[in-house]
Amino acid sequence: MEIPISTTLITPVILSGGSGTRLWPLSRSKRPKQLLALTGSETMLQMTAGRCVDGGRFGKPIIVTNAAHADDIGAQLTASGQAPAAIITEPAGRNTAPAIALAAIEAQPDAALLVMPSDHVIRDVPAFHAAIEHALPLVAEGWLVTFGITPDAPETGYGYIQRGEAIANGVHRVAAFVEKPDRARAEEYLARGDYSWNGGIFLFRADAYLAALERHAPAMAEAARASMAGASRDGVVVTPERETFLGSPSESIDYAIMEKDDRVAVVPVEMGWSDVGSWDALHGLGDDDGAGNVIHGDVVAIDTSHCLIRGEGVVVTTVGVKDLIVVATRDAVMILPRGSSQEVKRVVEQLKARAHITLDTPFPVD
Repeated sequence: MEIPISTTLITPVILSGGSGTRLWPLSRSKRPKQLLALTGSETMLQMTAGRCVDGGRFGKPIIVTNAAHADDIGAQLTASGQAPAAIITEPAGRNTAPAIALAAIEAQPDAALLVMPSDHVIRDVPAFHAAIEHALPLVAEGWLVTFGITPDAPETGYGYIQRGEAIANGVHRVAAFVEKPDRARAEEYLARGDYSWNGGIFLFRADAYLAALERHAPAMAEAARASMAGASRDGVVVTPERETFLGSPSESIDYAIMEKDDRVAVVPVEMGWSDVGSWDALHGLGDDDGAGNVIHGDVVAIDTSHCLIRGEGVVVTTVGVKDLIVVATRDAVMILPRGSSQEVKRVVEQLKARAHITLDTPFPVD
């Protein structure tokens, strides 16, 4: 049974600034993966916001993004009944710590901010809500809380969090944040059992975060406050003043705050999480056809097994193949072996070198 979250009203803060090129050719810089429906009928952004739709638990979300995506974000969230409290458009990318600072300044000082990337999957939402419930008492006391994903493989593509002593029910002090490890260290972390993946999800009061920013990154705090003081507003769209924001250092929340503060806690949680960071990850999330294929669109697969095949506005046919990723849009086709989807970055680099239009232009749709 789902554990009820306390009466504290939580403000979701959704970070939606990524370009999502690891899922090219479907994801483009002007229409990144968070704006696409990859694992269901809703987009990744709509699914993220949908985990926090309950008037007794959560307030309206604050979205931090870039100006190019603001209209799409507003339209998608309004269409799904998740109209945001604010869409803050960053004048320039300065990593997660300044982006969160903008949202914290916009929110009420005593608001509990649930900070989430816009493009992750969480299959067990009740487990996520239960983890939030475990964190809230410490959040009320001014702690900065992160959520540690229970690892199920020695992944080298994620940072890790080492858990220290238990300080409350289901909550531990953070012993260390660890960079992405090599394979041997990742296997050691998995075997030890006191490490979690760092999923980049946080919960803290707005005033506690800003106070920590003043302690550890005062120049960043000053730039964020000045930029928001000079912001222009058009409905829910908030445009911080550009020049003062450009004066902010560029740093992640982990480097700027979480690794330095002495009141940082982690809630370990197993909730069916994925960052959908590659086509291989998307294959693992999909429902197969009985032959190990995950298929989307108008696809004919004959004597085909263990493939991800996706057609967007085109017919895709395969015969006698296995262990492939095949993605076709109306203006691009990509084929590579399963297990090699990180090689998409090499494709993107080549296209960048050629200034190719398919990197930036959304694929044609009806």
